[in-house]
Amino acid sequence: MSRTSPIPVVTNHPRLAIIQRLRKLTHLMDNAIAIPGTKFRIGLDPILGLIPGAGDFIGTALSAYIVLEAVRLGLPKETLGKMVSNILLESVVGTVPIVGDWFDFAWKANVKNLELIETHLGVTNISKPANRWLMFLLVVGFLIIGIGLVTFSVLVFKLLLNAVTS
Repeated sequence: MSRTSPIPVVTNHPRLAIIQRLRKLTHLMDNAIAIPGTKFRIGLDPILGLIPGAGDFIGTALSAYIVLEAVRLGLPKETLGKMVSNILLESVVGTVPIVGDWFDFAWKANVKNLELIETHLGVTNISKPANRWLMFLLVVGFLIIGIGLVTFSVLVFKLLLNAVTS
């Protein structure tokens, strides 16, 4: 299990509030609940995934927020691409009933993405402003992915319901 590693904390760092907010969201989504008797933790993401359609959409939207903040922080496109890939993998596999929930439990895309942000901020000094077109394209892309996930989940749910009731 990977844990989020803190970046060197500088109290007057202008982006510290963003990092702290992302750490809290990541913890809530991926590690908020300790599983008794184990060293494993889960968050709301796999729990939300139990709600057909809407749960995967909400989880993806919250994960997309982390990527949008990474854009605002000036992360390079290569790192943003890795972050989007982490979310896409978790979202697509997450739509598969039961298997997807187990994958959400193990993969923890938000933790991986926060680690990418913290690694980048710990290595380089970022001064570039957010690319508004990139942010727009990411929002539109995540909306399209979210709608696709909801549609796919509803179709899978209908197929399973038809299989059970037939």
